[in-house]
Amino acid sequence: MSNATCHCILLRKATRKVSSYYDEALAPLGVNIGQFSLLRNIRRLEPVSLTELARRVELDRSTVGRNAKVLERMELVAIGHGEDQREAVLTVTPKGHEILDKGAPLWDGVQDDIEARLGQEKTEQLRELLAAL
Repeated sequence: MSNATCHCILLRKATRKVSSYYDEALAPLGVNIGQFSLLRNIRRLEPVSLTELARRVELDRSTVGRNAKVLERMELVAIGHGEDQREAVLTVTPKGHEILDKGAPLWDGVQDDIEARLGQEKTEQLRELLAAL
């Protein structure tokens, strides 16, 4: 099988390319698309436990925990304790809300650029194909 027909290689290559568009747009804010996306999910769900967040974003809990620690060091999230003192609970800080507010139009711009490049029909096809996986 060649790299040109391997679904995994093609998807990973496309993912890196698309991620780079978002990373470039968000760079002035000091965050990448992974951090911005996680921050958006925390805001939607807050207060949210690491376990619940990991389940919602479909990532390993330890990966989410490491990424949450980075966001905490950046002062974008606060990590506290829930009712069960063993469970970490995340909330977005005022600085995190500011990043989300400034980043939303940058993210929207990348979305618009990708949709303009593909056209409406291909954009819908892409969404349907990815959802089918």
